Amino acid sequence: MRIAVIHGPNLRLLGRREPEVYGTATLADIDAGLHKLGETIGTEIESFQSNSEGEILDFIEEASSRVDGFLVNPGGLTHTSVSFRDGLVGVELPFVEVHLSNTASRERFRKHSFLAPVAEGVVIGFGMESYLLGLRGLVAHIASR
Repeated sequence: MRIAVIHGPNLRLLGRREPEVYGTATLADIDAGLHKLGETIGTEIESFQSNSEGEILDFIEEASSRVDGFLVNPGGLTHTSVSFRDGLVGVELPFVEVHLSNTASRERFRKHSFLAPVAEGVVIGFGMESYLLGLRGLVAHIASR
């Protein structure tokens, strides 16, 4: 099985950006944890990060022919991007939305996700563990189909 991980805008700054909200794990730490878990559960991981919505949409289209699903932290695009949502829906592959922080307990605008209603699941608030839990859930979902 092969899963593409999409890290949205500003996630390259993890570990330095608001560590009291997002924790001290860097993007490299998260990717290393995902690759390690992937090896354990027999899943190949492909990671991608961009601050550009257009590049993310291009990646979704390109990767859809070689992966079985997507693990997505859309960052700020969660609350603003219908295009991101439509891009994921359009390739007809399952995806799980993850967030390091508990978006439901933060500012009002962060409570709405354009992706959540069409995702297989959403994992929020567990820091780096959100990614690992999301990966396990996505792999189990795909395996059960």
